[in-house]
Amino acid sequence: MTDDLYQKGISKIQELTASPDSNPTGEMDIGEKFKDIAPDLQKYIVEFAFGGIYSRPGLDNKQKVLTTITALVAQGKPQIAMHIKTGLTVGLTAEEIVGCIMHLIPYTGFPSVLNALTVAKEIFEEQGLTVNTSNFD
Repeated sequence: MTDDLYQKGISKIQELTASPDSNPTGEMDIGEKFKDIAPDLQKYIVEFAFGGIYSRPGLDNKQKVLTTITALVAQGKPQIAMHIKTGLTVGLTAEEIVGCIMHLIPYTGFPSVLNALTVAKEIFEEQGLTVNTSNFD
């Protein structure tokens, strides 16, 4: 069962990140750098977060990633960069990501939103994306 759950998690990561079989976790930092002190961390992340939680029915991948982005903005976590990239991979637009982050101002405050927008802007620039702001005249 554990091996099946691990493979299910790897498959979900590949689905979310479009990463190849040669590097199934793509840009996701899921514990590789901690192998010397916590060699089982990657197993827990892959099995629980992706084999279990991300593989649950009820939300599509876009909704799951948008929910994750929301939580990371609220917590001010650096993993937001990885999940913004994942959001773009699963089909979220730059406008949807910015809209989500901006929607959080009354709930998380300006500093959290400013930090998240800074990360989003860097990723959009790296990927050659622009945000359509014509509706904000």
